[in-house]
Amino acid sequence: MESVDFNENGEQAPAGRVQREPGRIVLPGEMVADRPTDMEGCFVAAGRTYVGVISLLREGKVIPLKGHYLPTPGDYVVGIVTEERFSGYNIDLHSAYEGTFSTRDVREEFKVGEVISAKILDVNEVNEATLGEPRKFSGGQLLEVDFVKVPRIIGRGGSMLEMIRSYTGTDLFIGKNGRIYMRGGNTALATLAILKIDREAHVQGLTDRLKEFLEVESKRA
Repeated sequence: MESVDFNENGEQAPAGRVQREPGRIVLPGEMVADRPTDMEGCFVAAGRTYVGVISLLREGKVIPLKGHYLPTPGDYVVGIVTEERFSGYNIDLHSAYEGTFSTRDVREEFKVGEVISAKILDVNEVNEATLGEPRKFSGGQLLEVDFVKVPRIIGRGGSMLEMIRSYTGTDLFIGKNGRIYMRGGNTALATLAILKIDREAHVQGLTDRLKEFLEVESKRA
């Protein structure tokens, strides 16, 4: 078996010993590197790196197929207001952990059930997130996908996202937590396209198949 290494970003590097087997499904507990490596969906034990969630091992990269979103500073997310308190608001983040922001940081009022975008500023020791830059969405639709599929939905350099926008005319805001806000244009087709990516994110040739799908379906609209 050919060996490759990973750099600190989880990308392939020229040296080292990391198991490589394109297109192979790896299950939780399988070793993917014989040294500590910081990769999404993996954990380190006894100096080795193991997969923590079912993933795809392809071309020296571990691609999680399922996962649970952990709030991360710097992420832009889409949340739902769940509680209004005297000092601020509690926000559902499509995660086991909540976010909050203070009334001192905003000028407008928010109501329970409203959908917002926000930036995660900080995360405490129990993974509760402090949010900033909250902005309220009005109208539109909300779609939820597995957060590990978000990079594939956006595409390299935003290519997938731009393709969906081009064929549907829909304005999209994609949160790193797997929530997608859509407004305007053909939101039904945009939803179908996103769900197609969500289902087939691990399959090669997805970009061409998605383009063909959008070309056919947009003519029917």
